[in-house]
Amino acid sequence: MKYIVAIIRPHKLEDVKKELLKEEVHLMTITEVLGCGRQQGITEVYRGVKEVDNLLRKVKLEIAVNDSFVERTVDAIMRSSREGEIGDGKIFILDLEECIRIRTGERGGEAIG
Repeated sequence: MKYIVAIIRPHKLEDVKKELLKEEVHLMTITEVLGCGRQQGITEVYRGVKEVDNLLRKVKLEIAVNDSFVERTVDAIMRSSREGEIGDGKIFILDLEECIRIRTGERGGEAIG
């Protein structure tokens, strides 16, 4: 089992969700987050004064998958979120030691769904 965390541009969320559904990945948690990276933020002019905001709006997806779904999930996220520019995001893949479905007590891959 793996725990996939992806940080993407907010306007790409619907495209990513559609691609994940095509790959039969239905269960995910989505959070609006702020972050900074190589993009170095954005510069805006407000009332004639330049303001640099280095915290950009991003979306974080958290997805627990069985090993057979890892590559499909990663490929779907990359396919649908890539623009080819700095700020496209990151994908982190972590080992998932255990998963427990609270309602039934199921454990492991069965609990993921």
